[in-house]
Amino acid sequence: VQLVESGGGLVQPGGSLRLSCAASRFTFSRYVLSWYRQAPGKERELVGSISSAGGSTNYADSVKGRFTISRDNGKNTVYLQMNSLKPEDTAVYYCNAKWGQVTYWGQGTQVTVSS
Repeated sequence: VQLVESGGGLVQPGGSLRLSCAASRFTFSRYVLSWYRQAPGKERELVGSISSAGGSTNYADSVKGRFTISRDNGKNTVYLQMNSLKPEDTAVYYCNAKWGQVTYWGQGTQVTVSS
């Protein structure tokens, strides 16, 4: 099983990034997919989730209206579009796949928002 994130990097405040998470070796379409993030010295927090069919999403209050999660079950990929980025969005972002008691994590991708 693999979840591989990509798309992180350095961006100026107000900028945008799109993260991708490519999955392999499991039935992707069954899983609820989520993005988490962890800033230095802080606990990992949920950014948002998308249902297995993609019809339902939810977001942390801190990112509502700025971040959008989407998925392409044909490509086994989940995306996180991040707009209007703020310095406090700086963190390692992790992809998570969950189905019942089964959970998989990616290795994380660094996002740094700084001028």
